Amino acid sequence: MADPVKDKHIVLGVCGGIAAYKAVNLLRVLVRSGAHIRVIMTRSAQEFVGPLTFEALSGQPVWTHMFGKQKDGPFRHITWANETDAAVIVPATANIIGKMAHGIADDPLTTFVLTVQAPILVCPSMNFQMYENRAVQENIKRLEQTGKKVLHPEVGALACGSKGPGRLPDVEVIAEGLRSLLCPQDLEGKRILITAGPTQEPIDPVRFISNPSSGKMGYALARVARRRGAQVLLISGPTMLSNPQGVEVIRVRTAEDMFNAVMDHVEQTTIMVMAAAVSDWRPAGFFEHKQKKEEIAPDLRVEQTMDILKAVGRNKKGQILVGFAAETQDLKENACGKLTAKNLDLIVANLIGQDDSGFASDTNQVTLFYRNGRTEALPLMDKGALAGILFDRVLEIRKSV
Repeated sequence: MADPVKDKHIVLGVCGGIAAYKAVNLLRVLVRSGAHIRVIMTRSAQEFVGPLTFEALSGQPVWTHMFGKQKDGPFRHITWANETDAAVIVPATANIIGKMAHGIADDPLTTFVLTVQAPILVCPSMNFQMYENRAVQENIKRLEQTGKKVLHPEVGALACGSKGPGRLPDVEVIAEGLRSLLCPQDLEGKRILITAGPTQEPIDPVRFISNPSSGKMGYALARVARRRGAQVLLISGPTMLSNPQGVEVIRVRTAEDMFNAVMDHVEQTTIMVMAAAVSDWRPAGFFEHKQKKEEIAPDLRVEQTMDILKAVGRNKKGQILVGFAAETQDLKENACGKLTAKNLDLIVANLIGQDDSGFASDTNQVTLFYRNGRTEALPLMDKGALAGILFDRVLEIRKSV
């Protein structure tokens, strides 16, 4: 799927806290992602950051006063509410949380909140003593009970010099929370295990057997699954990619490491998507010191690694199992053979060697082969979009079994 915030109309509410400056960075992230942003600032927020900053970055006038000259007239709160796909309040102070919890509407932001029907992400940020105050906690609970999504603050150093809960999460975490808010939560309650990246089978301290997998497909799958509400475990071989927000990640190196990590978690999962490019061979022995090429090349002995996909397919108990096949020829024959031999429900197959598809690229063109004999050829698309389609198909399979 494309970035969920792309082309969406989002209202950013900014309140009077020291973290108000971070709302500027959030605005930049959302605009770069293709969102259309309108900003509402409370009177106190304007003491920390000027409206002109938000106006310059959003390209839209900032709503700062309830009354006065407005091109939308006296019904701006209704107009904006009707045109909004989602809203995010950063930072959400104790004051605004209390007003929202009790239906008070005495300024532009609270009036808008009371009117809008779109989902709202509330991001509290304040001194830890304020945050832990019973009244504030009850108000936060009330917001959650009325359908507001609350992104709870982090524990860390606060502006007052204290340390505790109350620090606003990183803007990338907030942006990811907003993306989840805009996605269907059709994977909620599902535990999904995903493998990604290559494995490395060491020959000596500086050499190893591996492949060009970047891990991009597996990481895209993990991000999409998390956004759609799943509890995700990503078991990743060596990559240069950052951990997806909200995803538990286990880093491994060898095929044996990955085998052990997968088998330790198979029984707790609902869906397993094995996107890793696991090495089929490993050296029969490991040299403790770097070998000269004339010493190692003539008789490097190898042995097969453990077949993770086959082991999982043999032992699965009602879970959906998805595999991948990267081929250079005979795509259907090889993919269908793997589908049957490894007891898969679905296999995602592609021909490698194309510049814009497969290893290390941001896009992929694949054919899906199903257990029931169905075949589905998909066009070239972004790996995030492909991840969304794959989970759509997995949900269809679950309904049919």
